[in-house]
Amino acid sequence: MDFPGYNCFVDKDKMDAAIQDMGPKELNWTELQELKQLAREGFWAQSHTLRGKVYQRLIRDIPCRTVTPDASVYSDIVGKIVGKHSSSSLPLPEFVDNTQVPSYCLNARGEGAVRKILLCIANQFPDISFCPALPAVVALLLHYSIDEAECFEKACRILACNDPSKKLIDQSFLAFESSCMTFGDLVNKYCQAAHKLMVAVSEDVLQVYSDWQRWLFGELPLNYFARVFDVFLVEGYKVLYRVALAILKFFHKVRAGQPLESDNVKQDIRMFVKDIAKTVSPEKLLEKAFAIRLFSRKEIHLLQMANEKALKQKGITVKQKSVSLSERQFVHLAVHAENFHSEIVSVKEMRDIWSWVPERFALCQPLLLFSSLQHGYSLTRFFFQCEGHEPTLLLIKTTQKEVCGAYLSTDWSERNKFGGKLSFFGTGECFVFRLQPEVQRYEWVVIKHPELTKPTSFMSSETSTPSPLSHSVPSDPADRLSPFLAARHFNLPSKTESMFMAGGNDCLIIGGGGGQALYIDGDLNRGRTGHCDTFNNQPLCSENFLIAAVEAWGFQDPDPQ
Repeated sequence: MDFPGYNCFVDKDKMDAAIQDMGPKELNWTELQELKQLAREGFWAQSHTLRGKVYQRLIRDIPCRTVTPDASVYSDIVGKIVGKHSSSSLPLPEFVDNTQVPSYCLNARGEGAVRKILLCIANQFPDISFCPALPAVVALLLHYSIDEAECFEKACRILACNDPSKKLIDQSFLAFESSCMTFGDLVNKYCQAAHKLMVAVSEDVLQVYSDWQRWLFGELPLNYFARVFDVFLVEGYKVLYRVALAILKFFHKVRAGQPLESDNVKQDIRMFVKDIAKTVSPEKLLEKAFAIRLFSRKEIHLLQMANEKALKQKGITVKQKSVSLSERQFVHLAVHAENFHSEIVSVKEMRDIWSWVPERFALCQPLLLFSSLQHGYSLTRFFFQCEGHEPTLLLIKTTQKEVCGAYLSTDWSERNKFGGKLSFFGTGECFVFRLQPEVQRYEWVVIKHPELTKPTSFMSSETSTPSPLSHSVPSDPADRLSPFLAARHFNLPSKTESMFMAGGNDCLIIGGGGGQALYIDGDLNRGRTGHCDTFNNQPLCSENFLIAAVEAWGFQDPDPQ
C-alpha cells in the first residue's frame, strides 16, 4: 500500500501536531523476534506511510476463520445499511455499550466513516455481543487506511482471528468481565501500592478495574495508543495488561499523598490518562510496561479461564441493563457489617484481607467454617470442618494479641492423598500475612522473583526467545485440568520454593524451606513462625507463640444457584 499522504478522513494539522512524520519509509524483517524489538523501539512510529504498510502486513497475516468479510463485502452492503442517513447521525451498534467514538485526528468525515464501518461490522458479526474497545480500534485503523472498505477489512480480520493462542479483542460480556477480573488479579500481585490506594479511596475497587480497557481504548492520546497498538499487533493481548498496569503505577506515583481531583477515583484515572503527556512519554510508558515481569501467556490464560468459570457459575454472562457493570458483589460489599462476626478480626480488617484474594473469590461472602471457641482446640476437627471447601482463609490470634494468617488455595482433603505422610500441596496463589501489630502480606516468592525459575519455565523472560510452552494454551477452553500457578508449571531450582501447605494428625504447616511461615501443633495450642523460602517472609508474629483463637473461613456464593 503506497500512501500519497494522509487520507481524506484525517485532519492534517491535528495529525502533524500529534505525530511528526519523519521516520523511515521501508522496513524489512525476517523473524518475529526482530519485529518485536522494532515494535517496542517504535521503529515505524514516526512514519505515517510505514506504519500503514506494517499494519496492513501484520493484519493480513492474522489467521482467520474461513469466511471473513473483506473490502468488497463492505462495498456491497454499506449503501443498504446506511441508507440516506447522515453519517454523523448514525446510531452506534449496541455492542459498543454507549462508548463514544474517539476522534483522535479524524475530521468530521472520518468520524462519520467510523460509524458506518461499525454498523457494517455489526451486520457481518451478529455473534459479537459486547465490544466497547472496537470504536477506538476502527478509528485508529482509519488513520492508516486508504478508504473505508480497507479499514473495514482490517477490523474484520482482527475480530475473526481463530488462533486460540492469539487473543485479540474481547467480543462478549463474559470475556470482557473476566478480563477485568484478571486485570484486578494482576494489579493485586504487581501493583500492590496502587491496589492499596484503590481500596482506600473507592467503595467498589472492582469497578475501578473494570475501566482498564477504556484507559487504553479511548482515553490515551493517539500517539500513545498507536504505539501500544503497534506492539499489540505483534505480541497480542498481554501487552494491554502490561500497559494498563504501567498506567496505574504512574497514577499512583503522581497522586499518592495528594487529594483526589474529584470524589470519583475512576474519573480521576480517566483524566490522568487523557493528560498522560504531562507525566510520561510514550517511550517511558512502554519501558515501564515491559519492565513488569508478568506471568506467561499460558498462566494468564488459566487465570482468565478460572475467572470465566466463576462468572458462569454465578450466572453473570451478559450485561444487565438495569445494573451498573454487573450483578456481582464488590470487595467492600462482600463483607457485611451486620452479619459478620469474628473473634479475631474486625469488619475493616476482613475487608482488607478480602481485597487481597483472587477476584473470582472476592465475588463471594465469608463463611465461618471453624472457630476454636465454638468447635474446640482440635486440629482433627479443624480439618473436618474445612474439607470440601476451596479456598480457605486461616486466622490466628496469639495470647499477645498478635494476628496473622494465610490464604490457602487448595482443599485440605488433598492431604489424604499421601498415605498418611506429611507432604506439601497447594498453588502459588497461597499467601501469608500479619495484621497486628502491623499489616504485611507475603506472596509466593516466584511472583516477585521470577528469576528463581529456570529459562525453560512458563515465566520465561519476555526479552528472550519465548519457549513453546509460554505461548501454548489449551485448544479447548473447557480444559482446566491445570490450576493457575500450579508449581509444576515452573522449573524451580528446588522444592523449597513450592512448599505451600501441609497437614497431618500432629501439625499444620504453611510454607517451607529454611523454616516455616506457620507451624501449629495438633492441639491448636502452640505455634511458631519464621522465614521460609516459599514466601520469603519475616516472622508473622512472635517466633514462638501461644494460641488464643483459630478460625477458618470459606467463600460462599452470595446468590447460590
